[in-house]
Amino acid sequence: QVQVAESGGGSVQAGGSLRLSCAASGYTYSSFCMGWFRQAPGKEREGVAVIYTGGGSAYYADSVKGRFTISQDIAKGTLYLQMNMLKPEDTAMYYCAASSPYKYGGSCGPALDYGMDYWGKGTLVTISS
Repeated sequence: QVQVAESGGGSVQAGGSLRLSCAASGYTYSSFCMGWFRQAPGKEREGVAVIYTGGGSAYYADSVKGRFTISQDIAKGTLYLQMNMLKPEDTAMYYCAASSPYKYGGSCGPALDYGMDYWGKGTLVTISS
């Protein structure tokens, strides 16, 4: 059974940085889409950044381009989201997620809009002004 678990949330002031981490387990395939999503109180879930674990381009929401970077450590089986220049509007519950193998092929861009198959429980990020 595939499981996804994220960590690293917290509270920082605007302009600060945080790094989120995520580990996926239970896969029998090595290549699939993974990414980060967030949901602020009273708002719909938003795709933040996604990447193909088999190598390839990363895709970002316009709201985080130039500030957030998604990356992976293949040896550790860990996904990261480096968040810089944080703004109060970045405050949300952040979820790590992963897709079924071959759901999006090697191009994970559509996952930002259509979501994933396996979800973590979320980690809270709070940005104060």
